[in-house]
Amino acid sequence: MAGPDYDQQIKTLQATMFTIEQVLDIAEMRREIADLGEQVAAPDLWDDQDNATRVTGRLSALQGEVDRFDSLTGRIEDLEIMVELGQEEGDAEALADADRELARIKKSVEVLEVRTLLNGEYDAREALVSIRAGAGGVDAADFAETLMRMYVRWAEQHKYPVEVYETSYAEEAGLKSATFAIHAPYAYGTLSVEAGTHRLVRISPFDNQGRRQTSFAAVEVVPVLEQTDEIDVPDEEIRVDVYRSGGPGGQSVNTTDSAVRLTHIPTGTVVSCQNEKSQLQNKASAMVVLKAKLLALKKAEEKAHLDGLRGDVQASWGDQMRNYVLNPYQVVKDLRTGFEVGNPTAVFDGDLDGFLEAGIRWRRGADQAENN
Repeated sequence: MAGPDYDQQIKTLQATMFTIEQVLDIAEMRREIADLGEQVAAPDLWDDQDNATRVTGRLSALQGEVDRFDSLTGRIEDLEIMVELGQEEGDAEALADADRELARIKKSVEVLEVRTLLNGEYDAREALVSIRAGAGGVDAADFAETLMRMYVRWAEQHKYPVEVYETSYAEEAGLKSATFAIHAPYAYGTLSVEAGTHRLVRISPFDNQGRRQTSFAAVEVVPVLEQTDEIDVPDEEIRVDVYRSGGPGGQSVNTTDSAVRLTHIPTGTVVSCQNEKSQLQNKASAMVVLKAKLLALKKAEEKAHLDGLRGDVQASWGDQMRNYVLNPYQVVKDLRTGFEVGNPTAVFDGDLDGFLEAGIRWRRGADQAENN
């Protein structure tokens, strides 16, 4: 590759990074990090544990975002020096290393650039993810648990804090449902493309005849509320049920009936929380989830595209958005974007960035086509 080509490509990368910096407002992130750092240093921070958890989680997530940006900026600077030295010394091996690093940097910049496409009303918010088993019996419950692990692993790889609100275990294996929050900037905008029905095809480990089984699970993603959000839920519209939490296999976890289930009577929306120690804590956490879902429902109805924001699906044949096929061949394919990976194990281990990027670009294209 000729020298001028290197120069032009590096300049293009630097220009793209400048645009990303402006769109994501990295300067504002740095200011917020400084403010949160002062709060974390306060000696009375942990007097209010809920606020302390929120502050430290937000600080960690923002710092991770800025670190990723700074690291990529540094890599581009290092590449520029590597190319300059390689060209001056005529070092073919160094230039070959530069070629490989250039390709890696381009991919990293492309992934970061996708973030700039997240400009929807709630895209910058943290995310509440709900998963429920659909058709397919015990295989569907096992699949639901696998999907939860997949999203948690994805969050861990990006150093995003995860807070589990509810896990309802199935009798034999897996989960009936689960709800958890991913505390990271733009988590909602990123993960909202995961909303829909996911379909698994495999030889069932629960079938003693070794038959192939098709099962389904539904994923719902809504944005976490902020104090500026206006959503009023009168007490008379909510039915509160308390019950004893159950672990895998129906084992009792709590010695008291501390788990809480809230039902919003007008809409039939039901949420549960059982992971806190007290009934009051579980009720407060359940209200956070309920209000987030009701706000998503309200906004979606106003815009007349409920499926686009709330991802309300039936988890059965005919409406799946992604297939996970383990037999007779192995592939994970998104039916909307056509993006596919031949390594389901990696996907289930949290390797989702390719699907998320393709989904965000697909949604952006669909929105533009709708507005034209």
